[in-house]
Amino acid sequence: MAQIDSIARKQAAAEPAFRAPPHNIEAEQALLGAILVNNEAFYRVSDFLEPKHFFEPIHQRIFELVAGLVRAGKIATPVTLKTFLPTDFDIAGLSVNQYLARLAAEATTIINAEDYGRTIYDLSVRRDLITIGEDMVNLAYDAPVDSTPASHIEDAERRLYEIAETGRYDSGFQRFAQALTTAVDMAAHAYQRDGGLSGLATGLTDLDTRMGGLQPSDLIILAGRPGMGKTALATNVAYNVARAWIGEVRADGHMATVNGGIVGFFSLEMSAEQLATRIIAEQTGIPSNKIRRGAIEESDFEKIKDVSIELQNLPFYVDETGGLSIGQLAARARRLKRQRGLDLLVVDYLQLLQGSSQRASEGRVHEITEITTRLKALAKELNIPILALSQLSRQVEGRDDKRPQLSDLRESGSIEQDADVVLFVFREEYYHQMRKPTEANREKFAEWLAEGERVEGKAEVIIGKQRHGPTGTVDLQFDAAVTRFANLDSAHQPSF
Repeated sequence: MAQIDSIARKQAAAEPAFRAPPHNIEAEQALLGAILVNNEAFYRVSDFLEPKHFFEPIHQRIFELVAGLVRAGKIATPVTLKTFLPTDFDIAGLSVNQYLARLAAEATTIINAEDYGRTIYDLSVRRDLITIGEDMVNLAYDAPVDSTPASHIEDAERRLYEIAETGRYDSGFQRFAQALTTAVDMAAHAYQRDGGLSGLATGLTDLDTRMGGLQPSDLIILAGRPGMGKTALATNVAYNVARAWIGEVRADGHMATVNGGIVGFFSLEMSAEQLATRIIAEQTGIPSNKIRRGAIEESDFEKIKDVSIELQNLPFYVDETGGLSIGQLAARARRLKRQRGLDLLVVDYLQLLQGSSQRASEGRVHEITEITTRLKALAKELNIPILALSQLSRQVEGRDDKRPQLSDLRESGSIEQDADVVLFVFREEYYHQMRKPTEANREKFAEWLAEGERVEGKAEVIIGKQRHGPTGTVDLQFDAAVTRFANLDSAHQPSF
C-alpha cells in the first residue's frame, strides 16, 4: 500500500500544476463599477472592448446589458440592471443587488476607465494566444486523416495575424486637425515618390498619370490573350517598383518605405530562373533566347554581370511554387509582410491558383469567385496593391476588332466584381503577323507592310475598369525581342 502511495505521489509531482488563464477580476470589477456610477465611462472603452473580452461570465453579461442600455439612451445603474439578471444569481455568497451595489461602491474613477479597459483587452488577447497554442498542440496529436501539417500552419498563421491586426485603441472619432496632418503627410509622401503619385509608380509615366500609381488595398487585374505580353508587363512593373525602393528606419525601429516598394512575386507558371532571365533580358537589351544559348559576346556578359549584381540587392522576392491554394498564398504573403515587409504583390496568374476543396467541388466559377474575393480581402488586410494576371476567353479571336472587353474575362462575373482596376494588354502587331498575305499579291502585301510599320513596336494598355479614375487606353512601346515595355516616344504619343 505504501508503495502505491509513493507511485501516486511521484505521478502527481510529475504532472504540471494547473495554471489559470491570465485574467484580472479586480480590473473587471473596477471598470464595471465606474460605468455603473458614471455611464460616460462606457464610451471610453466601447470602441475596442466587447463582452467576450471579460474573463468572468457574469461580467460579460453585465457589460453586455450595460452596452444595450447605454446605446438605447437609457441609464445603466444597479437598479436598472438587476431586473435583467437571474434572481437566483449568487457569487461569493452575494445576491444580484448586493453584487451590483458592491461594484458601484468600489468603482474606480472615470479617468482610469480606459486604462482598465486596455488591461482587460490585453489579458483577453493573451488567452486567445493560449487557445491557439492549445489548438495547435491538440490538432498535431489528433490530426484528421484529410488534414496536412501545411494546412495547420496556414490556419495558425491566419489566426495569429487576425489577433495582431485587430483591437487597436486608436479607433473612433479624431480631431479634424489629425485628419489634416494625415492628409499633409500623404501629400508629402506623394511628393517624395517618383512622379508625385499617391500610389506606387509603375515606371510607365502615361499609365501612372491615368491611375495615380498602384493604390494600397486595390486588387488590380491584368488580363490578355497568350502572346500579348501580360507577364512581361507585370515583371516590368515589379522590377521598376523594387528598383525605386528607398527605406527609412523610423523611431520605433521598423523600416518604412519612402519610395518604390518591396515586391513579392508568385510565379505559378514560370520558374524563378526563367523570370530572372526575362528581367536580365529586359534590362540589358539582350534577347533571352541568346542568353539561354550562350550566344553572347564578352561585352554582353559584362552587361549581364552588372545587372545581376544590381538584381541581387533589390527587395524582390520570388515564390515559384506551382499549384498553390489561395490559403497558402495568403499565408506566405502575410509571412513576407511580417518578416521582410511587402508593398506590392504580383500573382502570375489567377487561373493557376486553387480554391478550397469545397469550392472546387462546386465548379470552377465558384472556385474563381472564392479566389478573387480572398485576394481582394488580402489586399485590404495587408494594405497593399495586388496585381493579379488573368487569361481571357477565346471569344476574343472570333471578333474583327480583337481588343478585349470586360466580358472576355474568364469567369468574368467574380473577377470584374471584385477588381478595383481591370487592365487589358493588347498588341495589334501580334495579330498583324498572323494576317501576312502571299508576296504574289503585291497590292495586299504592300498594304500589309505599310500597316506593319504603323503597329510595329506598339502596345496598348486598356483600362477597362477603375473605381477611382477614368477608363481609356494608354499607348506604350514594346520590344518583343527582350519583352520590355516602355513609355511611348513623345513624337508618337497621341493627345488625351
